[in-house]
Amino acid sequence: MNDKVREAMIPEPLTLDASATAQQAGEHLTQPDVRAVYVSDGERFVGVITRKTLVREVVAAGRDPASARTGEIAEPPLWTLDSELPLDEAFQFLEEHDAERVPVVESGRLVGVLSRSVLRRRLAEDDPPPPLEEL
Repeated sequence: MNDKVREAMIPEPLTLDASATAQQAGEHLTQPDVRAVYVSDGERFVGVITRKTLVREVVAAGRDPASARTGEIAEPPLWTLDSELPLDEAFQFLEEHDAERVPVVESGRLVGVLSRSVLRRRLAEDDPPPPLEEL
Protein backbone atom coordinates (compact mmCIF):
# COMPACT_ATOMS: atom_id res chain seq x y z
CA MET A 1 0.00 0.00 0.00
CA ASN A 2 1.46 3.35 -1.07
CA ASP A 3 -1.35 5.61 0.10
CA LYS A 4 -0.40 8.87 1.78
CA VAL A 5 -1.88 10.68 4.78
CA ARG A 6 -3.44 13.23 2.38
CA GLU A 7 -5.73 10.50 0.99
CA ALA A 8 -7.12 9.47 4.39
CA MET A 9 -7.20 12.73 6.34
CA ILE A 10 -10.30 14.73 7.12
CA PRO A 11 -9.72 17.80 4.94
CA GLU A 12 -10.31 21.39 6.01
CA PRO A 13 -11.09 20.97 9.72
CA LEU A 14 -12.91 23.72 11.58
CA THR A 15 -10.39 26.54 11.92
CA LEU A 16 -10.58 29.91 13.61
CA ASP A 17 -8.23 32.82 13.10
CA ALA A 18 -5.90 33.60 16.01
CA SER A 19 -7.79 36.89 16.46
CA ALA A 20 -11.14 35.12 17.11
CA THR A 21 -12.43 35.10 20.67
CA ALA A 22 -12.49 32.23 23.14
CA GLN A 23 -16.25 32.70 23.17
CA GLN A 24 -16.39 31.92 19.43
CA ALA A 25 -14.32 28.77 20.02
CA GLY A 26 -16.67 27.82 22.85
CA GLU A 27 -19.71 28.22 20.61
CA HIS A 28 -18.23 25.68 18.18
CA LEU A 29 -17.26 23.31 20.99
CA THR A 30 -20.84 23.16 22.28
CA GLN A 31 -21.71 21.08 19.21
CA PRO A 32 -21.55 17.39 20.21
CA ASP A 33 -19.55 16.31 17.15
CA VAL A 34 -16.88 19.03 17.57
CA ARG A 35 -14.05 17.94 19.87
CA ALA A 36 -11.46 20.54 18.90
CA VAL A 37 -11.11 23.86 17.15
CA TYR A 38 -7.90 24.48 15.22
CA VAL A 39 -6.31 27.94 15.26
CA SER A 40 -4.32 29.52 12.44
CA ASP A 41 -2.61 32.87 12.16
CA GLY A 42 -2.94 33.61 8.48
CA GLU A 43 -1.39 30.58 6.79
CA ARG A 44 0.50 29.34 9.89
CA PHE A 45 -1.04 26.65 12.11
CA VAL A 46 -0.92 27.87 15.73
CA GLY A 47 -2.59 25.17 17.80
CA VAL A 48 -5.68 23.46 19.14
CA ILE A 49 -8.46 24.45 21.53
CA THR A 50 -10.56 21.83 23.31
CA ARG A 51 -13.22 22.16 26.00
CA LYS A 52 -10.48 21.39 28.53
CA THR A 53 -8.38 24.27 27.12
CA LEU A 54 -11.28 26.69 27.54
CA VAL A 55 -11.90 25.64 31.13
CA ARG A 56 -8.23 25.88 32.11
CA GLU A 57 -7.21 28.99 30.13
CA VAL A 58 -10.40 31.05 30.35
CA VAL A 59 -12.90 29.90 32.99
CA ALA A 60 -10.47 28.84 35.73
CA ALA A 61 -8.18 31.76 34.95
CA GLY A 62 -11.08 34.24 35.31
CA ARG A 63 -10.59 35.64 31.80
CA ASP A 64 -13.38 37.21 29.79
CA PRO A 65 -14.28 34.80 26.94
CA ALA A 66 -15.33 37.76 24.79
CA SER A 67 -11.88 39.34 24.97
CA ALA A 68 -9.52 36.34 25.28
CA ARG A 69 -8.12 35.56 21.83
CA THR A 70 -7.80 32.04 20.46
CA GLY A 71 -4.18 32.72 19.49
CA GLU A 72 -3.38 33.37 23.16
CA ILE A 73 -5.00 30.22 24.54
CA ALA A 74 -4.47 27.63 21.77
CA GLU A 75 -2.25 24.74 22.79
CA PRO A 76 0.59 23.94 20.40
CA PRO A 77 0.02 20.45 19.00
CA LEU A 78 2.00 17.64 20.59
CA TRP A 79 2.56 16.28 17.08
CA THR A 80 1.77 17.02 13.48
CA LEU A 81 1.98 14.78 10.45
CA ASP A 82 3.10 15.62 6.93
CA SER A 83 0.45 15.07 4.27
CA GLU A 84 2.89 12.98 2.19
CA LEU A 85 3.74 10.50 4.97
CA PRO A 86 2.81 6.92 4.00
CA LEU A 87 -0.39 5.77 5.72
CA ASP A 88 1.17 2.71 7.31
CA GLU A 89 3.83 4.90 8.98
CA ALA A 90 1.16 7.36 10.13
CA PHE A 91 -0.92 4.54 11.62
CA GLN A 92 2.11 3.16 13.44
CA PHE A 93 2.80 6.67 14.80
CA LEU A 94 -0.79 7.09 16.04
CA GLU A 95 -0.71 3.67 17.70
CA GLU A 96 2.69 4.24 19.36
CA HIS A 97 1.64 7.61 20.77
CA ASP A 98 -1.96 6.58 21.54
CA ALA A 99 -3.12 9.63 19.58
CA GLU A 100 -6.74 9.83 18.42
CA ARG A 101 -6.37 12.81 16.09
CA VAL A 102 -3.27 14.54 14.75
CA PRO A 103 -3.19 17.73 12.66
CA VAL A 104 -1.81 17.34 9.13
CA VAL A 105 0.35 20.18 7.85
CA GLU A 106 2.03 21.27 4.64
CA SER A 107 4.72 23.94 5.00
CA GLY A 108 3.34 24.97 8.41
CA ARG A 109 -0.24 25.31 7.12
CA LEU A 110 -3.04 23.11 8.48
CA VAL A 111 -4.58 21.07 5.66
CA GLY A 112 -6.42 18.33 7.56
CA VAL A 113 -6.66 16.03 10.55
CA LEU A 114 -5.84 12.34 10.64
CA SER A 115 -8.19 10.35 12.87
CA ARG A 116 -7.04 6.98 14.19
CA SER A 117 -10.57 5.50 14.05
CA VAL A 118 -11.08 6.66 10.44
CA LEU A 119 -7.64 5.34 9.51
CA ARG A 120 -8.36 1.96 11.17
CA ARG A 121 -11.52 1.59 9.08
CA ARG A 122 -9.69 2.61 5.93
CA LEU A 123 -6.87 0.12 6.54
CA ALA A 124 -9.38 -2.65 7.31
CA GLU A 125 -11.11 -1.98 3.97
CA ASP A 126 -7.76 -2.17 2.16
CA ASP A 127 -6.84 -5.54 3.68
CA PRO A 128 -7.44 -8.47 1.36
CA PRO A 129 -10.02 -10.95 2.65
CA PRO A 130 -8.54 -13.94 4.48
CA PRO A 131 -8.04 -17.02 2.28
CA LEU A 132 -10.83 -19.56 2.35
CA GLU A 133 -9.87 -22.74 4.11
CA GLU A 134 -9.88 -25.75 1.84
CA LEU A 135 -12.53 -28.30 2.70
